[in-house]
Amino acid sequence: MKWYLALSALAIPAAAQAEVVSASAHGFEVRHSIQTVIPQAAAFDAFGQISQWWSKDHSYSGDSANMSLSLRPGGCLCERLPDGGGVEHMHVAYVVPGERVVLTGPLGPLLYEATTGVMDVNIERIAGGSRVTLNYRAAGFANGGGEKLAPLVDQVLGEQMARFRKFAAAFPKTR
Repeated sequence: MKWYLALSALAIPAAAQAEVVSASAHGFEVRHSIQTVIPQAAAFDAFGQISQWWSKDHSYSGDSANMSLSLRPGGCLCERLPDGGGVEHMHVAYVVPGERVVLTGPLGPLLYEATTGVMDVNIERIAGGSRVTLNYRAAGFANGGGEKLAPLVDQVLGEQMARFRKFAAAFPKTR
């Protein structure tokens, strides 16, 4: 409730919409949709600035400054680790600049579950700004448990989208 009041105070339209679309022992789908007060192209660019809005609490290194996202086919949502190590969280598989990016790979601890995932981020123009919808589907839990992880992943991605929304509100309105 606190984050909703804080965002309302910033005069950002409409609260985020979130849901666990489906969940079973071997997979799940979660969806988050937010509205921003910046144009579609600027929202796309802001999404690529992941080190500025991703929570350090949901990183391997403990520092979101180590996160990067290259919004091009073959690009990477990657994280630098101390002593030259790193984590490749997801691959960028599809890009329509300013409109859509599709990333593939398991997020966070799903890496150790023999799962695969697809994150589909659509950015559309709406009156007064843009709508950003993030869909994440993960499947392949060899030992089950997908239905238990779905609400946790939903919560983490919801936090990230709230952080993105706040960051986007301060992002330059032109590229």
